[in-house]
Amino acid sequence: MSRVAIVTGGTRGIGRAICERLRDERGFTVVANYAGNDDAARKFTDETGIPTIKFDVGDYDAVQDACQKVAGEHGLVDVVVNNAGITRDGTLLKMSYEDWDAVMRTNLGGCFNMAKATFAGMKERGWGRIVNIGSINGQAGQYGQVNYAAAKSGIHGFTKALAQEGARFGITVNAIAPGYIDTDMVAAVPEPVLEKIVAKIPVGRLGKASEIARGVSFLCSEHAEFVTGSTMSINGGQHMY
Repeated sequence: MSRVAIVTGGTRGIGRAICERLRDERGFTVVANYAGNDDAARKFTDETGIPTIKFDVGDYDAVQDACQKVAGEHGLVDVVVNNAGITRDGTLLKMSYEDWDAVMRTNLGGCFNMAKATFAGMKERGWGRIVNIGSINGQAGQYGQVNYAAAKSGIHGFTKALAQEGARFGITVNAIAPGYIDTDMVAAVPEPVLEKIVAKIPVGRLGKASEIARGVSFLCSEHAEFVTGSTMSINGGQHMY
């Protein structure tokens, strides 16, 4: 039986790598969520054959409707990867409430909304996998990112609490905290700043999206049934604790 997986923010970067890995390595039926760029979504489907669905993960009702639509078209959702995330960087004194709220709504609220829409079904069927993509900056903090760091740190707490609720029903809930990965988001960092970041990574390079995808694939597999409430740090040794 093919499992059905939704990957939020799934059409590029880490999300795309996760979609392809879950399809190719796990044989899952994968649906990629995206929020805005219709042309990029069409290109993604043309290149991968993976269907997409457009909705805002921060919109509770939209998430409910979208998950019902996926269930109707592809099958009941067994696997959720909460990867969608945005940044609105700035120091606290310069950060608007709108920038705070947008990041919290998408990055942390999206995890709640997706879990709320799918958890009951997983419980009824006695099997489920939820993987939340946190961040090294949610573990260690980062100057100019009080919103992003708070949301990502919240994901790690959310993961531990929900894992306790799901454990006896065959639902595992885990997180991955990527370090700095060679994606478009990191590519936007000014070169002098990026050089300083890489200098602090013991392995001496940025990570690859495929390395995050391998971790997600393991946590979504039958082999990870005894792993729950865990955060897997994939950061090249940049932050150890």
